[in-house]
Amino acid sequence: MANTETSTTITTTTTVVAAAKAATAAIAETIVNKVLLGEKSSNKRPGSETKSLLTNVNNKKKKVDDNIQKSISTGFDHHHHHQYNNRTKLVDICPRSPSPPLSIPSSPSIDVEIENLPNSSQSALRTDCQSLSSDLGDISQPSFRESTSIHNTLQAKTSERVVLMTGAEQSSVVQPLLTDLYQISMAYAYWKSNKHQEIATFDLYFRKNPFGGEYTLFAGLEECLKFIRDYKFHPTDIEYLRATLSSYIESEFFDYLSQLNMNEIKVYAVPEGTVVFPRLPLLRIEGPVLKTQLLETTLLTLVNYASLVATNAARFRSATGADKTLLEFGLRRAQGPDGGLSASKYCYLGGFDGTSNVLAGKLYGIPIKGTHAHAYVNSYECLEDLSERELCDRLSGERRPFTNLCLQYLNELGPILKILPEETHKGELAAFISYAIAFPTNFLALVDTYDVLKSGVPNFLAVARALHECNYQAVGLRLDSGDLAYLSMKVREKFHEVAIKFNLSYMEHFNIVASNDINEDTLVSLEKQGHAIDSFGIGTHLVTCQKQPALGCVYKLVELANSPRIKVSQDIEKVTIPGKKNLYRFYGHDGKALCDLLTRIDEPEPQTATRMLSRHPFLEQKRAYVTPTTVRNLYVLYWADGEIKVPLPTLKEIRTYAREQIDQLRKDHIRDLNPTPYKVSVTDDLFQFMHKLWMKSVPIGELD
Repeated sequence: MANTETSTTITTTTTVVAAAKAATAAIAETIVNKVLLGEKSSNKRPGSETKSLLTNVNNKKKKVDDNIQKSISTGFDHHHHHQYNNRTKLVDICPRSPSPPLSIPSSPSIDVEIENLPNSSQSALRTDCQSLSSDLGDISQPSFRESTSIHNTLQAKTSERVVLMTGAEQSSVVQPLLTDLYQISMAYAYWKSNKHQEIATFDLYFRKNPFGGEYTLFAGLEECLKFIRDYKFHPTDIEYLRATLSSYIESEFFDYLSQLNMNEIKVYAVPEGTVVFPRLPLLRIEGPVLKTQLLETTLLTLVNYASLVATNAARFRSATGADKTLLEFGLRRAQGPDGGLSASKYCYLGGFDGTSNVLAGKLYGIPIKGTHAHAYVNSYECLEDLSERELCDRLSGERRPFTNLCLQYLNELGPILKILPEETHKGELAAFISYAIAFPTNFLALVDTYDVLKSGVPNFLAVARALHECNYQAVGLRLDSGDLAYLSMKVREKFHEVAIKFNLSYMEHFNIVASNDINEDTLVSLEKQGHAIDSFGIGTHLVTCQKQPALGCVYKLVELANSPRIKVSQDIEKVTIPGKKNLYRFYGHDGKALCDLLTRIDEPEPQTATRMLSRHPFLEQKRAYVTPTTVRNLYVLYWADGEIKVPLPTLKEIRTYAREQIDQLRKDHIRDLNPTPYKVSVTDDLFQFMHKLWMKSVPIGELD
């Protein structure tokens, strides 16, 4: 039923717009013939005659508009409305209330060249032509792009509507044209040489762990699968390519691209959140070489940053331990809005507990956290700035003199904290009071605007004590500058003293949040010094990955038409491991990972409690026997036959899995200083096969 209604709506819309175009053409011809071209007797017309002509034209235009609107009001079903998704596919959605009749613009806008008209008539003509343009509405159904030119003086156009994506949809920029030009160039060359249907296998992997560490978290798989699932060139993409690429490229190639999908592709991958290591293929892509080639750039951009920032987050978590709260505050410092959203998502995957990014909270279900800025404190100069001075008691509902209570407790705190109450900044106190009145159940104050120990902490504790009087509990405070280790310890001492004085034990455990351009080294240093910080708000160094800005994933052809392919280089790091491969992880009796093993695709699966030889991929002398207690096949077939083959976990489930993965590594693999490299090995069969092909691929030189 929905499809029938959609078809009817599209047909009706097309008919109406066609009528609008015809009417526009008629009006335009009238103006051109009678105004621009002039009559045979003269090429100019007096201003009064021009006004008369325009009046006549406008009357015709209004009559056409009325007929169009009448057709619409009877021809559309008002119980459904339509919208475009991010790839401009028409979809039906059920409205919350009956939709109003569709309003089609009176007519496309008309721009008239009037340089040849007498000065006396130009103003009137320009005004009336602008009135035609101002009558235009917005076609809220399928967008239409049409332009016509009559004697190079007129343009007819309709506006397009932009619809924001929902959280479940793929980002609108992740589409086939988000690629490098040479991918499309190679696609044409494959097609031109009739090679495009040969079956290829590509490996996506990285060559070196980031940040000087010895592990990486794999992230971005879900976005890769969405991209492959939704892969489709839009008609405007094809138009752009026709206009941009070389003129001698056959039209049939563009027709081929317009019908392209990824149903023939197979994607094997390690699960998202898995701890991975250099040279391990994170994804194995199989399918026609043209299609697998077109995927390269987009898959790399989806995996590179996601894995990098997730690994960075995991390293921050390892530096603090599991008992601290880590909050991502990096949106304002991220590389653009998409970078900010990706950072929030994958920092959460890597072990952070929340984000300041509200949109990320909405889209991905990440807890959102935040307090206030220095600007809020600076906005108050004195207590007289307070317009609201009372707070309702949480239990009784009675309005209490909150400001007076704060001043009373500030005076009581003077001897306890050994400060002068009159010397604390009263603008800061006013800001804290107003914020507490606004958020009495979630009061967390930024205390370093003026002086942490002499003003910020006393003012905070005065407000916290007054909140208790009104049956609320403050949450804590934030430090954003200074010696964080020293200040946090001193603040905790003050909390302890006040808790004893007022016999309120919970005050000793107020949350201390620290920010201030924190990086991994800062966290390691704080742990060594000792501190009393409960939560860290981390931004710039986390989301920009300043320690290493790129992971360096690569996408290499390893097999074509059942023939293995190898890329050789004088740089050993860049030599590829040829052929289709399987990947296994071996575990010891303590449950810790021992090593990863790559095998040829046709080799039998390794067995538990069976001794076997594992070899370094490139160094002949490095080899060892291993007897695994547990063997795990790391590859899962995620995409085949045009569909995602297994249910995908939620972001929260991936986050939990990633933490378990890191816990399965020995401590010497994840320590911050001189970590032990994790062993990535190959079977003896794969080693011999690879080196034989390597030697065969290198030409033999000759000495003179």
